[in-house]
Amino acid sequence: MSKNSNEQDAQKKDAEAQFASALRVAAEKRLANRSKTATANISIEEILHELELQKIELEMQNEELRRAQSIIEESRERYVDFYDFAPVGYITLGSDGRFEEINLTGATLLGEERNKLLHRSFVHFIVAEDRERWQQHFISVLQHEKKLTCELCILRSDGIRLPVQLDSLRLLKNDKIAVMRMAMTDITERKRAEDSMREQEEFFRMIAENIEDFIAVLDLEGRRIYNSPSYAKLFYDIKNMKGTDSFAEVHPEDREQVKRVFKETVEYGTGLQTEYRFVLADGSIRHMESRGGLIRNRQGQASRVVVISRDITERKQAEEKIHNQAFYDSLTQLPNRRMLDDRMHHEMAASKRSGRYCALMFLDLDNFKPLNDLYGHAVGDMLLIEVAQRISSCVREMDTVARFGGDEFVVMLSEMDVDKESSTAQARIVAEKIRIILAKPYVLTIKVKGNTEIKFEHHCTSSIGVVMFVNHEYTPEELIIRADREMYQAKETGRNRVCFHNA
Repeated sequence: MSKNSNEQDAQKKDAEAQFASALRVAAEKRLANRSKTATANISIEEILHELELQKIELEMQNEELRRAQSIIEESRERYVDFYDFAPVGYITLGSDGRFEEINLTGATLLGEERNKLLHRSFVHFIVAEDRERWQQHFISVLQHEKKLTCELCILRSDGIRLPVQLDSLRLLKNDKIAVMRMAMTDITERKRAEDSMREQEEFFRMIAENIEDFIAVLDLEGRRIYNSPSYAKLFYDIKNMKGTDSFAEVHPEDREQVKRVFKETVEYGTGLQTEYRFVLADGSIRHMESRGGLIRNRQGQASRVVVISRDITERKQAEEKIHNQAFYDSLTQLPNRRMLDDRMHHEMAASKRSGRYCALMFLDLDNFKPLNDLYGHAVGDMLLIEVAQRISSCVREMDTVARFGGDEFVVMLSEMDVDKESSTAQARIVAEKIRIILAKPYVLTIKVKGNTEIKFEHHCTSSIGVVMFVNHEYTPEELIIRADREMYQAKETGRNRVCFHNA
């Protein structure tokens, strides 16, 4: 039986002795009181009655004693069960570090029978590399009154190493002798979880530090907590980025969109993929593509946001180049026939809504072929570039100037007026302005032997055909045909002039 059980038995015997003594004193007092008040004429029946009452009282008192003893016994057994089968090991060590008491769980953790542990030294169950730590902990506990905690590894009797946590407290035995009470907890699973977490952290750290993408951890307000080393490509020094606003470098025109997506990530857990522009310290712009994810704490509450981004600037530039090749003339950078067709459909729809007239001009340079034949295509290209710039200078930003092919250009004047005559007058002014500016001399440069450059002046005029339209009265193909027909009419009637289609 444990020392604690022996103490309880002694307490029980003391209580019983005190109760018997008190009962004896009470009985003697009652007898003395009776002697003083008794009369000579008390009958035998009254005496017998009184004795019977006292007997019943004694029986009731004995019953109460037995019930109290039973409750104490049950409490003792319950305590012993709780003590022995608690989920942690309870150990009492003397000031010499030897076992004075241990529960069954503690003995099981040590892999030894309980009766073989008493008076053995606890230090023999500690692995060699942790014994110095144990000695420091043991001495500190005996010198202080507060609870102290220590983690170390014990070596069970079967040779298995077991990581444990010791929560220790000093107690004074009989108010004089110091003993150490310990709660010993198996922390194997916790250590495995910590090791697994460290491995995962190391794994993800290796990924973050070697991946080309940009990985950022932000708080719920968008402030930076962590940035992967790849961010050095954009910010050079990432040491001072912690705590800064991650939205600060986003292009002003894209900032609200990025903030909205970030807010949705915090609210719903996953964010939509979004594209935006980054403005760097040197003023250059990088196109970024990002997607965010939410990190929650153990209570399921939003804690952090992880954002993975990539630089898509080169992809955007390639897309823009493909778009330009598809919709813009590579020489003059004007819209080509495909873009023109799209613009014509758009303007027809706008004209239908507003009722305003539009105009389409088909323009061809006069005697352009001899220039190419005499000086080569390079000089001809120089002339075409200059022609494109002069035409563009004569129209509004909302109008369209397109290169149709060769030395042919198309100009479309967008919504002018709901009155046809007024719109025609406006179109005539613009057409004449274009005709006049194209007739002005061109200064071109040719290269001769030795890469010597020679500048010369060239005169070139144009013939222009114009068609007015509103709504969808013509198809785009019909507009081109009618304007082209009027352009040829201008050539046949002397060139360097403007002809309007008469509906």
